[in-house]
Amino acid sequence: MEETEKLRVLLPHWIEHNSEHADEFRGWAQKAGPARSALLDAASLLEQANDRLQQALGQLGGPLEHHHG
Repeated sequence: MEETEKLRVLLPHWIEHNSEHADEFRGWAQKAGPARSALLDAASLLEQANDRLQQALGQLGGPLEHHHG
């Protein structure tokens, strides 16, 4: 598998993983007292990273399902 094909498999997983963490950060922010703002900012930054990862995925031709043979 070429490197770009690997990325087309990996990027959707990374995007999903980041989204899960952003949701976790938001949940914990409600309980974090003085750290609330920092956790909300971190969640926002992960979403910005996902925007760039989604852009990269599109530039590579979109997601490629990995099929086990």
